[in-house]
Amino acid sequence: MRTLPLIGLTLDAEQPGGYSRLPWYALRQNYFSGVTAAGGLPVALPHELSLAGAYLDEIDGLLVTGGAFDVDPSLYGGGPAHPTVALKQGRTAFELAMVRGALERDMPVLGICGGEQLLAVALGGTLIQHIPDSIPAALAHEQPNPRTEPGHEVAITGGTLLARLVGVPRMAVNSAHHQAVAAPGPRAAVNAVAPDGVIEGIESTGHRFALGVQWHPEYAVDPRDQAILDGFVAACREAAAARRAA
Repeated sequence: MRTLPLIGLTLDAEQPGGYSRLPWYALRQNYFSGVTAAGGLPVALPHELSLAGAYLDEIDGLLVTGGAFDVDPSLYGGGPAHPTVALKQGRTAFELAMVRGALERDMPVLGICGGEQLLAVALGGTLIQHIPDSIPAALAHEQPNPRTEPGHEVAITGGTLLARLVGVPRMAVNSAHHQAVAAPGPRAAVNAVAPDGVIEGIESTGHRFALGVQWHPEYAVDPRDQAILDGFVAACREAAAARRAA
């Protein structure tokens, strides 16, 4: 009998070139190792839209990863796409189906970077399409230094799930995004903010664990990053136990 919670991680999709002359999937190893260190059993989820329900029947939690692409503005009433917007329609369709299905089941969801933005959209929020055009005095959210180093700090909103997980009022974070949440929507709350006012995290107000952070805790840039993954996997473990007992 399986004792570890099964955590589904969404993959990135790439066109031919580099690794293969055919289309291929990819995901950094530290996503998997972060989940493993938290006590989870990570599995990769190919973008088979017709199988979204079957995947959700098997996993105990969903981790939506980041990537160098954007959520289609048509999904949140964002108007025409900014010239910088890059889409991966197949990936977004699959991930959105997975997030919506997980939320319907009250399955724990963790969104990282682009995954946080997609979670916000699924919860009724909107996005800033290009931070430099919307916030002229913004920080360098696409940090020039390596992702293994912090780019700036964030203030953690008191009383939120994120605050309970990390137990500190501020964190150092890495930053690799040109978009951000504009408004969290009626079903979500802001849990972290950058010094320039850019929203850096959101969470659902109506689910046991549906949380997103704009940075990449799998890099463990801040000592409290692993606590986010630990809390997510713990919620998945509790959800799995409740499902078995039902």
